[in-house]
Amino acid sequence: MKLQKLEDFILSIPQKLLYPFKKLSEVDYKKLFSKESFKGFFHNQSITKRWLLNMFSVIALIITVVCVSLVFIITRFYRSSVEQQLRSGMNILTTEISRLSYDQTANHNSEIRTLVETYEDKDIIELMAIDRNGNVAVTSSGFEFNDSSLFEEQYTNDGVINIVELSTGEKAMSLTTSIDESSSQFVALRMVTSLEAVNGRVFLLSLIVIIISLSLLAFIFTLGFYFVRTIKKPIDKIATMARQYATGDFSKRLEPEREDELGKLCESVNFMAAELSNSETMKNEFISQVSHELRTPLTAIKGWSETLTTIDDRETFIKGMRVISSESERLSQMVEELLDFSRIQDGKLMLNMDNLDILAELGETVLIYQERAKALGITLNYYEPEMLPIVYGDKNRLRQVFINIVDNAIKYSDSGDMVNVEAYEEKGQVVISVSDTGIGIDANDLPKVKTKFFKADSTRRGSGIGLAVADEIITLHGGTLDIDSQKGVGTTVIIKLPCKESKKPSNDKSVNVEVISTVEERNDFTNGEQNTGEV
Repeated sequence: MKLQKLEDFILSIPQKLLYPFKKLSEVDYKKLFSKESFKGFFHNQSITKRWLLNMFSVIALIITVVCVSLVFIITRFYRSSVEQQLRSGMNILTTEISRLSYDQTANHNSEIRTLVETYEDKDIIELMAIDRNGNVAVTSSGFEFNDSSLFEEQYTNDGVINIVELSTGEKAMSLTTSIDESSSQFVALRMVTSLEAVNGRVFLLSLIVIIISLSLLAFIFTLGFYFVRTIKKPIDKIATMARQYATGDFSKRLEPEREDELGKLCESVNFMAAELSNSETMKNEFISQVSHELRTPLTAIKGWSETLTTIDDRETFIKGMRVISSESERLSQMVEELLDFSRIQDGKLMLNMDNLDILAELGETVLIYQERAKALGITLNYYEPEMLPIVYGDKNRLRQVFINIVDNAIKYSDSGDMVNVEAYEEKGQVVISVSDTGIGIDANDLPKVKTKFFKADSTRRGSGIGLAVADEIITLHGGTLDIDSQKGVGTTVIIKLPCKESKKPSNDKSVNVEVISTVEERNDFTNGEQNTGEV
């Protein structure tokens, strides 16, 4: 019964292994085992090849060891069953002979001979009686046994097991047990049974185990190859798309096939492509804008220089020289801004740090834009406290930041708007606030305003790198530059710098408010004069 259950279980394993493949269609098989799938399999250091050489080889070794162990166990199991059967039968016989030994009237030789000749299992087991000379005297089949020399002549009560090959060429197992009969001519009983049926069964089951092992290896190889291929295929697509992005073509995107790590990688690559595309677009717009910004002052300088060579009017000459000087300064500032941006990109922006009065630099910046704000009809208010702590920094770079912030506030404001500049101390930091009531910044553009080349309004002058440079300068000073804005309401820029020394303000908590410019009608200036003082 146990043997039958073991065989049924072993025979059912191949069907269980092959069940997942029943769901694959013919098209799936063709794709899985196509020539393209195996192309270059052993000709490059692919993931598939490394998996085959590393992981699969270990699995194959383990399965081989298990297979050999199972074959050995099956062989031992069946032979132990045969041995157990022989010993059980021998125990019955020796018990019967021991019972006869107590009967003094019985003919022991005749009884043993009758017991051997009438043995009921003689169809599968040959029972023999061994005489005192070691010869087979009686057999259950009645035929003479000529292979006695193959068996050991040592007899024990526990029995001696031998596995031999008979003269007929078949394997056989024997059990020889001594009998304690001093009055009998027989000294031992021997049972011999053929192992051909057992070996055939063992061979069949071993073959099934080997087939199952090979099927399991094929299943693991197919499943592993399919799994590795599902990884390799998206990676190949990503590599192809990356090479396309490297050429500057960002028109295509990857389509994630699954929501796993590879899907997230595809999304990251798509995000990278979108950012690179945006950067490329902003770079092209920046080049176009810078070209325009450079061409405007150069055109004014060239036009006025040609005009001045042909006129004798003193007033016109002075006006022309003023425009040339102003546009030259504007051009110089643009070039310096570009150089700063290049230094920041290379990590070579140097600061000349020293103790400085932040109010002096801020007040000078407001003074620079006083006339310009007045000319544009913009109210420029400066709220200056009596005293602020000393700041350790580069005054030229900080002035550059203030100029950029105030210039932007005026640039993105219209006639009738207001720009407020304020400085104060808060929690050990000097805070500079520049707010305006201008056009404001859209909520979608606000996170990008400090990004290089970005301009929220391309109709306004500027290169689009001023805020990026300003933010980097403030960061190098250990401070922060934050922007809050609302479309159509205005923008507020908050700059915070660490104080080197805390100074208490005067007992008078009132703050002096100075109106630098008031709202006036815009004067009719020439185009060149309107651009004077741009940063």
